[in-house]
Amino acid sequence: MRFWLMKSEPNVFSIDDLEQCPNQTEPWEGVRNYQARNFMREMEQSDLAFFYHSNCKEAGIVGVMKIVKSAYIDDSSFDENGLYFDAKSTVEKPRWSRVDVQLVEKFTHTITLQDLKAKVELADFQLVQRGNRLSILPVNAIQWNFIHSLT
Repeated sequence: MRFWLMKSEPNVFSIDDLEQCPNQTEPWEGVRNYQARNFMREMEQSDLAFFYHSNCKEAGIVGVMKIVKSAYIDDSSFDENGLYFDAKSTVEKPRWSRVDVQLVEKFTHTITLQDLKAKVELADFQLVQRGNRLSILPVNAIQWNFIHSLT
């Protein structure tokens, strides 16, 4: 099993939105960064991911999700009227992938980015590194367990 952190802006898709989905499961679509896409393609069923609210008043980790379907074609890139359209992505040569996630746990409080940066134990965690803006990041087991202990 591997561990991940997946970011979403709560005004686009929040942990509350995931909680309201049928079976609390939803495709994680719209990733349009190649490195983040490549991380997504490494995900396997049963991997766990922190749900991170980004670009908001209280950015931070708000819960845990499970990958319930490994990477497959993100067909939102084919919708000319959609937010995630990519004219260079075709059915014959798709560029983008998505996975399906399912809510495992919603935290009672947000573990803020400020909280994470203050922990010396997380000094090597990619999220707290200067200039890191990827929407999907790997999390090692030590970091995962430490962060989860903060809930």
